[in-house]
Amino acid sequence: MKKLLIIFISSVFLWSCTKNLTDKNNDPKNPTIVPSFTLFTNGQKKMVDLLTTSDVNTNIYRMLVQHWTETTYTDESNYDLATRDIPTQWWNGLYRDVLKSYQQSKVLIPTDVLDAGQQTNELAMADIMQVFTYYYLVTNFGNIPYSEALDFEIPQPKYDDAATIYTDLLSRLNADITALNDGAESFGSADLIYSGDVTLWRKFANSLKLKMGILLADSDPATAQATVESAAPNVFTSNADNAALQYLSAPPNTNPAFTDQIQSQRGDFVVTNVLVDEMVALNDPRISSYFSTDPNGNYTGGEYGNSNNFAALSKPTGYDGGPGVFQPNFASVILSYAEVEFYLAEAAARGYNVGG
Repeated sequence: MKKLLIIFISSVFLWSCTKNLTDKNNDPKNPTIVPSFTLFTNGQKKMVDLLTTSDVNTNIYRMLVQHWTETTYTDESNYDLATRDIPTQWWNGLYRDVLKSYQQSKVLIPTDVLDAGQQTNELAMADIMQVFTYYYLVTNFGNIPYSEALDFEIPQPKYDDAATIYTDLLSRLNADITALNDGAESFGSADLIYSGDVTLWRKFANSLKLKMGILLADSDPATAQATVESAAPNVFTSNADNAALQYLSAPPNTNPAFTDQIQSQRGDFVVTNVLVDEMVALNDPRISSYFSTDPNGNYTGGEYGNSNNFAALSKPTGYDGGPGVFQPNFASVILSYAEVEFYLAEAAARGYNVGG
Protein backbone atom coordinates (compact mmCIF):
# COMPACT_ATOMS: atom_id res chain seq x y z
CA MET A 1 0.00 0.00 0.00
CA LYS A 2 2.84 2.32 0.91
CA LYS A 3 4.48 1.69 -2.48
CA LEU A 4 1.23 2.42 -4.32
CA LEU A 5 0.85 5.70 -2.44
CA ILE A 6 4.39 6.75 -3.36
CA ILE A 7 3.76 5.91 -7.05
CA PHE A 8 0.48 7.84 -7.01
CA ILE A 9 2.05 10.93 -5.39
CA SER A 10 4.97 10.79 -7.85
CA SER A 11 2.59 10.57 -10.81
CA VAL A 12 0.59 13.56 -9.58
CA PHE A 13 3.81 15.51 -9.05
CA LEU A 14 5.08 14.72 -12.56
CA TRP A 15 1.72 15.57 -14.12
CA SER A 16 1.66 18.85 -12.18
CA CYS A 17 5.18 19.73 -13.34
CA THR A 18 4.34 18.93 -16.94
CA LYS A 19 1.24 21.11 -16.79
CA ASN A 20 3.18 24.01 -15.30
CA LEU A 21 5.95 23.72 -17.88
CA THR A 22 3.39 23.78 -20.69
CA ASP A 23 1.86 26.94 -19.25
CA LYS A 24 5.30 28.54 -19.21
CA ASN A 25 5.47 28.16 -23.01
CA ASN A 26 2.75 30.81 -23.40
CA ASP A 27 4.35 34.24 -23.84
CA PRO A 28 1.71 36.88 -22.96
CA LYS A 29 3.77 39.58 -24.69
CA ASN A 30 3.89 37.71 -28.01
CA PRO A 31 0.42 36.33 -28.73
CA THR A 32 0.06 33.44 -31.14
CA ILE A 33 -3.37 34.60 -32.34
CA VAL A 34 -3.79 38.19 -33.54
CA PRO A 35 -6.50 40.08 -35.47
CA SER A 36 -6.11 40.29 -39.25
CA PHE A 37 -5.84 44.07 -39.25
CA THR A 38 -2.77 44.08 -37.00
CA LEU A 39 -0.91 41.89 -39.48
CA PHE A 40 -1.86 44.29 -42.29
CA THR A 41 -0.56 47.22 -40.24
CA ASN A 42 2.65 45.34 -39.46
CA GLY A 43 3.22 44.58 -43.15
CA GLN A 44 2.81 48.24 -44.11
CA LYS A 45 5.12 49.48 -41.36
CA LYS A 46 7.84 46.92 -42.12
CA MET A 47 7.66 47.65 -45.86
CA VAL A 48 7.89 51.42 -45.52
CA ASP A 49 10.65 51.13 -42.92
CA LEU A 50 12.73 49.09 -45.36
CA LEU A 51 12.22 51.66 -48.12
CA THR A 52 13.01 54.56 -45.77
CA THR A 53 15.85 53.46 -43.52
CA SER A 54 19.39 54.74 -44.05
CA ASP A 55 20.90 51.80 -42.17
CA VAL A 56 23.93 50.63 -44.18
CA ASN A 57 23.13 47.03 -43.27
CA THR A 58 19.84 47.22 -45.12
CA ASN A 59 19.27 50.11 -47.52
CA ILE A 60 21.92 52.08 -49.37
CA TYR A 61 19.91 53.35 -52.35
CA ARG A 62 20.67 57.02 -51.61
CA MET A 63 24.33 56.17 -52.08
CA LEU A 64 23.89 53.95 -55.12
CA VAL A 65 22.27 56.87 -56.97
CA GLN A 66 25.04 59.15 -55.63
CA HIS A 67 22.87 61.60 -53.70
CA TRP A 68 24.62 60.84 -50.40
CA THR A 69 28.10 59.59 -49.64
CA GLU A 70 29.85 58.30 -46.54
CA THR A 71 32.28 60.03 -44.21
CA THR A 72 34.36 57.33 -42.50
CA TYR A 73 33.29 53.83 -43.51
CA THR A 74 33.17 53.87 -47.31
CA ASP A 75 32.51 50.23 -48.25
CA GLU A 76 28.90 50.73 -49.30
CA SER A 77 29.55 53.86 -51.37
CA ASN A 78 32.11 51.75 -53.21
CA TYR A 79 29.35 49.27 -54.08
CA ASP A 80 30.28 46.65 -51.50
CA LEU A 81 26.99 44.85 -50.92
CA ALA A 82 28.63 41.61 -49.79
CA THR A 83 30.38 42.47 -46.52
CA ARG A 84 27.13 43.33 -44.73
CA ASP A 85 25.15 40.92 -46.95
CA ILE A 86 22.68 43.68 -47.85
CA PRO A 87 20.75 41.66 -50.47
CA THR A 88 19.94 38.97 -47.86
CA GLN A 89 18.71 41.62 -45.43
CA TRP A 90 16.28 42.85 -48.11
CA TRP A 91 15.27 39.33 -49.11
CA ASN A 92 14.53 38.21 -45.56
CA GLY A 93 12.79 41.43 -44.63
CA LEU A 94 10.43 41.40 -47.61
CA TYR A 95 9.58 37.70 -47.49
CA ARG A 96 9.56 37.06 -43.74
CA ASP A 97 8.32 40.35 -42.30
CA VAL A 98 6.24 41.89 -45.09
CA LEU A 99 4.77 39.25 -47.41
CA LYS A 100 4.08 36.80 -44.58
CA SER A 101 2.21 39.48 -42.64
CA TYR A 102 -0.05 40.27 -45.59
CA GLN A 103 -0.57 36.58 -46.33
CA GLN A 104 -1.62 35.77 -42.77
CA SER A 105 -3.87 38.82 -42.77
CA LYS A 106 -5.60 37.49 -45.89
CA VAL A 107 -6.04 34.09 -44.23
CA LEU A 108 -7.73 35.65 -41.18
CA ILE A 109 -9.88 38.34 -42.86
CA PRO A 110 -12.72 35.95 -43.88
CA THR A 111 -13.03 34.88 -40.24
CA ASP A 112 -12.50 38.29 -38.59
CA VAL A 113 -14.63 40.43 -40.92
CA LEU A 114 -18.30 39.55 -41.20
CA ASP A 115 -19.44 42.26 -43.65
CA ALA A 116 -18.96 40.93 -47.20
CA GLY A 117 -18.13 44.31 -48.75
CA GLN A 118 -15.54 45.15 -46.10
CA GLN A 119 -14.06 41.69 -46.39
CA THR A 120 -13.65 42.11 -50.16
CA ASN A 121 -11.99 45.52 -49.75
CA GLU A 122 -9.55 44.32 -47.13
CA LEU A 123 -8.56 41.26 -49.15
CA ALA A 124 -7.98 43.48 -52.19
CA MET A 125 -5.89 45.99 -50.22
CA ALA A 126 -3.73 43.27 -48.68
CA ASP A 127 -3.17 41.80 -52.12
CA ILE A 128 -2.26 45.19 -53.62
CA MET A 129 0.40 45.54 -50.94
CA GLN A 130 1.68 42.05 -51.77
CA VAL A 131 1.92 43.01 -55.45
CA PHE A 132 3.80 46.18 -54.44
CA THR A 133 6.23 44.09 -52.37
CA TYR A 134 6.77 41.47 -55.07
CA TYR A 135 7.47 44.29 -57.54
CA TYR A 136 10.54 45.19 -55.51
CA LEU A 137 11.65 41.59 -55.20
CA VAL A 138 11.32 40.69 -58.88
CA THR A 139 12.88 43.93 -60.18
CA ASN A 140 15.82 43.55 -57.80
CA PHE A 141 16.45 39.81 -57.98
CA GLY A 142 14.87 38.50 -61.21
CA ASN A 143 13.70 34.89 -60.80
CA ILE A 144 12.38 34.46 -57.26
CA PRO A 145 10.20 32.09 -55.22
CA TYR A 146 6.61 33.07 -55.98
CA SER A 147 4.03 30.34 -56.59
CA GLU A 148 5.28 28.31 -53.60
CA ALA A 149 6.88 31.15 -51.64
CA LEU A 150 4.38 31.58 -48.80
CA ASP A 151 3.39 27.96 -48.26
CA PHE A 152 4.39 26.83 -44.76
CA GLU A 153 4.50 23.24 -45.98
CA ILE A 154 7.22 23.96 -48.57
CA PRO A 155 10.50 24.90 -46.83
CA GLN A 156 12.43 25.18 -50.12
CA PRO A 157 10.08 26.78 -52.67
CA LYS A 158 10.96 26.72 -56.35
CA TYR A 159 12.13 29.82 -58.22
CA ASP A 160 9.66 31.10 -60.83
CA ASP A 161 10.45 32.94 -64.05
CA ALA A 162 10.55 36.71 -63.51
CA ALA A 163 8.54 37.60 -66.64
CA THR A 164 5.84 35.09 -65.72
CA ILE A 165 5.65 36.52 -62.20
CA TYR A 166 5.37 40.05 -63.55
CA THR A 167 2.47 39.09 -65.81
CA ASP A 168 0.68 37.45 -62.89
CA LEU A 169 1.23 40.49 -60.67
CA LEU A 170 -0.47 42.69 -63.25
CA SER A 171 -3.39 40.25 -63.42
CA ARG A 172 -3.73 40.31 -59.65
CA LEU A 173 -3.64 44.11 -59.65
CA ASN A 174 -6.41 44.29 -62.24
CA ALA A 175 -8.55 41.93 -60.18
CA ASP A 176 -7.94 43.96 -57.02
CA ILE A 177 -8.89 47.23 -58.74
CA THR A 178 -12.14 45.65 -59.94
CA ALA A 179 -12.88 44.26 -56.47
CA LEU A 180 -12.56 47.55 -54.58
CA ASN A 181 -15.99 48.77 -53.44
CA ASP A 182 -16.44 52.47 -52.55
CA GLY A 183 -19.68 51.67 -50.75
CA ALA A 184 -18.07 49.43 -48.13
CA GLU A 185 -15.72 49.93 -45.19
CA SER A 186 -12.13 48.66 -44.95
CA PHE A 187 -9.23 48.72 -42.49
CA GLY A 188 -9.88 52.25 -41.21
CA SER A 189 -7.15 53.54 -38.89
CA ALA A 190 -5.29 50.20 -39.13
CA ASP A 191 -4.34 51.32 -42.66
CA LEU A 192 -1.29 53.52 -42.05
CA ILE A 193 -1.23 54.91 -45.59
CA TYR A 194 -4.79 55.87 -46.55
CA SER A 195 -6.80 55.24 -43.35
CA GLY A 196 -9.05 52.88 -45.30
CA ASP A 197 -10.07 55.37 -48.04
CA VAL A 198 -11.13 53.07 -50.88
CA THR A 199 -11.04 55.83 -53.52
CA LEU A 200 -7.41 56.59 -52.73
CA TRP A 201 -6.59 52.88 -52.76
CA ARG A 202 -8.00 52.63 -56.29
CA LYS A 203 -5.80 55.55 -57.37
CA PHE A 204 -2.79 53.94 -55.72
CA ALA A 205 -3.43 50.59 -57.42
CA ASN A 206 -3.77 52.27 -60.83
CA SER A 207 -0.64 54.37 -60.23
CA LEU A 208 1.26 51.19 -59.34
CA LYS A 209 -0.13 49.60 -62.50
CA LEU A 210 1.16 52.58 -64.50
CA LYS A 211 4.58 52.22 -62.86
CA MET A 212 4.71 48.51 -63.65
CA GLY A 213 3.42 49.00 -67.18
CA ILE A 214 5.97 51.61 -68.24
CA LEU A 215 8.79 49.31 -67.09
CA LEU A 216 7.82 46.93 -69.91
CA ALA A 217 7.99 49.61 -72.63
CA ASP A 218 11.16 48.24 -74.26
CA SER A 219 10.76 44.52 -73.56
CA ASP A 220 7.04 44.11 -74.26
CA PRO A 221 5.72 47.28 -75.96
CA ALA A 222 2.20 45.97 -76.62
CA THR A 223 1.58 44.94 -73.00
CA ALA A 224 3.18 48.14 -71.77
CA GLN A 225 0.94 50.36 -73.87
CA ALA A 226 -2.25 48.46 -73.01
CA THR A 227 -1.39 48.49 -69.29
CA VAL A 228 -0.44 52.16 -69.18
CA GLU A 229 -3.43 53.36 -71.20
CA SER A 230 -5.78 51.35 -69.00
CA ALA A 231 -4.31 52.80 -65.78
CA ALA A 232 -3.78 56.42 -66.86
CA PRO A 233 -7.34 57.78 -66.38
CA ASN A 234 -7.41 56.67 -62.73
CA VAL A 235 -3.96 57.56 -61.34
CA PHE A 236 -2.88 60.22 -58.82
CA THR A 237 -3.99 63.75 -59.73
CA SER A 238 -2.30 65.75 -56.96
CA ASN A 239 0.06 65.42 -53.99
CA ALA A 240 -2.99 64.77 -51.82
CA ASP A 241 -3.08 61.29 -53.40
CA ASN A 242 0.52 60.38 -52.47
CA ALA A 243 1.02 56.99 -50.84
CA ALA A 244 2.82 57.98 -47.65
CA LEU A 245 3.29 56.81 -44.09
CA GLN A 246 3.33 59.61 -41.52
CA TYR A 247 5.89 58.84 -38.82
CA LEU A 248 5.48 60.14 -35.28
CA SER A 249 7.59 62.61 -33.30
CA ALA A 250 8.35 60.22 -30.43
CA PRO A 251 9.85 56.71 -30.43
CA PRO A 252 9.28 53.93 -31.26
CA ASN A 253 7.46 54.94 -34.46
CA THR A 254 9.82 57.64 -35.68
CA ASN A 255 11.26 57.89 -39.18
CA PRO A 256 14.00 55.22 -39.46
CA ALA A 257 16.47 57.74 -40.94
CA PHE A 258 16.09 59.81 -37.76
CA THR A 259 16.57 56.69 -35.66
CA ASP A 260 19.64 55.62 -37.64
CA GLN A 261 21.43 58.97 -37.51
CA ILE A 262 20.10 61.51 -35.00
CA GLN A 263 18.87 59.25 -32.22
CA SER A 264 21.99 57.11 -32.62
CA GLN A 265 24.17 60.28 -32.62
CA ARG A 266 26.00 59.34 -35.79
CA GLY A 267 27.54 61.39 -38.57
CA ASP A 268 27.75 58.87 -41.38
CA PHE A 269 26.45 60.76 -44.42
CA VAL A 270 27.00 63.98 -46.33
CA VAL A 271 25.75 65.19 -49.69
CA THR A 272 27.71 64.31 -52.84
CA ASN A 273 29.26 66.90 -55.12
CA VAL A 274 27.83 64.82 -58.00
CA LEU A 275 24.33 66.10 -57.19
CA VAL A 276 24.98 69.37 -55.35
CA ASP A 277 27.30 70.89 -57.97
CA GLU A 278 24.72 70.25 -60.69
CA MET A 279 21.89 71.74 -58.63
CA VAL A 280 23.97 74.82 -57.80
CA ALA A 281 24.89 75.29 -61.48
CA LEU A 282 21.22 75.10 -62.45
CA ASN A 283 20.14 77.36 -59.58
CA ASP A 284 17.69 74.57 -58.71
CA PRO A 285 15.05 75.97 -56.31
CA ARG A 286 14.63 72.58 -54.60
CA ILE A 287 18.14 72.49 -53.15
CA SER A 288 17.21 73.98 -49.77
CA SER A 289 14.52 71.29 -49.35
CA TYR A 290 17.10 68.56 -49.94
CA PHE A 291 20.27 69.77 -48.22
CA SER A 292 21.57 72.10 -45.54
CA THR A 293 24.36 74.59 -46.17
CA ASP A 294 27.95 74.10 -44.98
CA PRO A 295 29.43 76.25 -42.15
CA ASN A 296 30.19 78.99 -44.70
CA GLY A 297 26.61 79.16 -45.92
CA ASN A 298 27.29 77.38 -49.21
CA TYR A 299 26.12 74.08 -50.65
CA THR A 300 29.16 71.81 -50.73
CA GLY A 301 29.22 68.10 -51.43
CA GLY A 302 31.74 65.40 -50.63
CA GLU A 303 33.59 63.21 -53.10
CA TYR A 304 31.64 60.04 -53.72
CA GLY A 305 33.29 56.87 -52.44
CA ASN A 306 36.04 58.63 -50.46
CA SER A 307 36.29 59.60 -46.80
CA ASN A 308 34.76 63.03 -46.19
CA ASN A 309 34.76 65.65 -43.45
CA PHE A 310 31.31 65.50 -41.90
CA ALA A 311 31.46 68.91 -40.20
CA ALA A 312 32.64 70.82 -43.29
CA LEU A 313 30.04 69.64 -45.81
CA SER A 314 26.33 69.95 -46.56
CA LYS A 315 24.06 67.30 -45.12
CA PRO A 316 20.56 66.01 -45.86
CA THR A 317 17.92 68.30 -44.35
CA GLY A 318 16.78 67.75 -40.80
CA TYR A 319 20.17 66.98 -39.31
CA ASP A 320 20.41 70.48 -37.84
CA GLY A 321 16.96 70.23 -36.26
CA GLY A 322 15.05 71.91 -39.08
CA PRO A 323 12.46 70.23 -41.31
CA GLY A 324 13.67 67.39 -43.47
CA VAL A 325 14.40 63.70 -43.86
CA PHE A 326 16.21 63.42 -40.53
CA GLN A 327 13.26 64.72 -38.52
CA PRO A 328 11.49 62.05 -36.42
CA ASN A 329 8.04 62.73 -37.92
CA PHE A 330 9.14 63.13 -41.55
CA ALA A 331 6.64 61.29 -43.76
CA SER A 332 7.91 58.57 -46.09
CA VAL A 333 6.38 58.65 -49.58
CA ILE A 334 6.42 55.28 -51.34
CA LEU A 335 4.64 56.42 -54.52
CA SER A 336 4.11 60.07 -55.42
CA TYR A 337 2.16 62.27 -57.80
CA ALA A 338 5.48 63.58 -59.19
CA GLU A 339 6.63 60.04 -60.00
CA VAL A 340 3.32 59.33 -61.72
CA GLU A 341 3.64 62.49 -63.83
CA PHE A 342 7.09 61.35 -65.02
CA TYR A 343 5.62 58.01 -66.10
CA LEU A 344 2.81 59.75 -67.97
CA ALA A 345 5.34 62.01 -69.69
CA GLU A 346 7.34 58.95 -70.74
CA ALA A 347 4.17 57.31 -72.04
CA ALA A 348 3.18 60.43 -74.00
CA ALA A 349 6.66 60.62 -75.52
CA ARG A 350 6.22 57.05 -76.73
CA GLY A 351 2.93 57.91 -78.37
CA TYR A 352 0.62 56.26 -75.84
CA ASN A 353 -2.88 57.65 -75.48
CA VAL A 354 -2.61 59.08 -71.97
CA GLY A 355 -3.67 62.69 -72.57
CA GLY A 356 -1.74 65.83 -71.74
